[in-house]
Amino acid sequence: MTETVNYLQLKTSNCKNCYKCIRHCSVKSIKFSGNQAHILPNECILCGTCYVVCPQNAKQIRNDIRNVKSAIADGKTVIASLAPSFAANYGVGITAMSNALKKLGFAFAEETSIGAEIVKKQYEKILANGETDVLISSCCHTVNTLIQKYYPDQLPKLAHVLSPMQAHCARIKENNPGAYVVFIGPCISKKEEADKYKGYADTVLTYSELSDWFESEDIKLENCPDESEHNRSALFPTTGGIIRSMNRDDLPYSFITVDGIENCQKALEDIRNGEIKGCFIEMSACAGSCIGGPVMENKKPEPVKNFLAIDRYAGKNDTLNNIPDFDAVKKSFAVEAGYKDYPSEAQIKEILMKMGKTTPDHELNCGSCGYNTCREKAVAVYQGKADFTMCLPYLKEKAESFSDNIINNTPNGILVLNEDFEVQLINKAACHMMKIKNQSDVLGCPVIRILNPTEYMNVYANNQNVYEKKTYLAEYQLYVEETIIYDRNYHIIMSIMRDITDEENRRTKKENTNMQAVEITDKVIDKQMRVVQEIASLLGETTAETKIALTKLKETLVDE
Repeated sequence: MTETVNYLQLKTSNCKNCYKCIRHCSVKSIKFSGNQAHILPNECILCGTCYVVCPQNAKQIRNDIRNVKSAIADGKTVIASLAPSFAANYGVGITAMSNALKKLGFAFAEETSIGAEIVKKQYEKILANGETDVLISSCCHTVNTLIQKYYPDQLPKLAHVLSPMQAHCARIKENNPGAYVVFIGPCISKKEEADKYKGYADTVLTYSELSDWFESEDIKLENCPDESEHNRSALFPTTGGIIRSMNRDDLPYSFITVDGIENCQKALEDIRNGEIKGCFIEMSACAGSCIGGPVMENKKPEPVKNFLAIDRYAGKNDTLNNIPDFDAVKKSFAVEAGYKDYPSEAQIKEILMKMGKTTPDHELNCGSCGYNTCREKAVAVYQGKADFTMCLPYLKEKAESFSDNIINNTPNGILVLNEDFEVQLINKAACHMMKIKNQSDVLGCPVIRILNPTEYMNVYANNQNVYEKKTYLAEYQLYVEETIIYDRNYHIIMSIMRDITDEENRRTKKENTNMQAVEITDKVIDKQMRVVQEIASLLGETTAETKIALTKLKETLVDE
């Protein structure tokens, strides 16, 4: 089962309540409900961080290979624009990549660095004209979206120039009318850029999609020398690569490189506050720039290795003779509203209270829920993006309070030992049974101090639990019904004792009463038997005497 959220798909069965995607999302554009994470398209900037950090592989990138296959099947001239980072991802040159793509049905491939050279020339013109005090590069669609959604007041400082992808695709279509152009790179947000700005890239594939396609067709990359000179704008995918490729000797600006979303956010805040002036800022959402993109196929980030691969591949000079004028590559950016519904201070405090944060000391700001502070979490709860159960300290405290209430209020005695038979927990009922004043008096002590440990040792040694065994604790004059359980996973021995002394006393009293009744009954029966026997004896004597007398009377009468 999958849930489609534009360019990222969520496999709901894989999401495991870890909040890692929320924790790493710089704009907190993820909603958590129904035990699942949901990406919010109106807030997301498609940086791909959630895709990279997800430990359960619960997020998938939309696959667009079918679009390209359909174009090839329709007989269209399909041309690839390869992002400059391909040299680091695949370790081969443009000729090798073009040859492999031709086997898939592409007409040929070109490097997007051609478009990068067009773009950086426009940056140079804007700076030379002194049109703005601060100019931010607009190559990264994620950075552009970040500004459009969260820093719209800084849009005038964003270079209103096409991205290298767009500039290159436009050039390909100009030179090859009717061509179907496919951009291939390490970026998820380029898929949205292609859909949002029609007429440039027709489809965007990631390196993963292309590699899967190569594998399915059993196509191997064969390294071979490139015939044409490499463009120095191939440096674009590295940190500082745009600046390194520019002619900036006569430009009265400072040149700054900022990479990583959080660093971009801080820089934008500083620009907003007027703390940065007279600067050209090369801004990239990915740490390390594009060679650190979310769909670079290295299993582990290799910033130095990837940087060297690009640095050694890139040329030393520009290669284009004709550069389009500014109007041909001009681009406008519209404000895109993000989430604007924020709670009042009173509402935040009310939510904090419900989370058990009744005083500032309770606001741990531990980040376990994915939010940097408890207040941020409260805002997310108000906006419907989070719920109370995401606060682990809150849940832990609630669970401990709940379990403590049960343990301390149950009438049964509970005793927990470690495998050295030392007391780890004893509840109030057990203390009462054993005349222990304070629980702390026995915690950590050998159980032999309060109970005979033989039964616990047997359970531990034999790994056979005992259930409801009647035991007399002579030292406490108690009868208990005891269950002893050994938990190997937690290395504890737990005893649950139910005081049955009153039951035993009632049973014993009843037995004694019954015995007394039986004795009395036996005595009565014995006495009755004696009486009967005496009566029988008397009756026997009387009957004999009567018989004799009657016989004599009979004889007398006969004689007469």
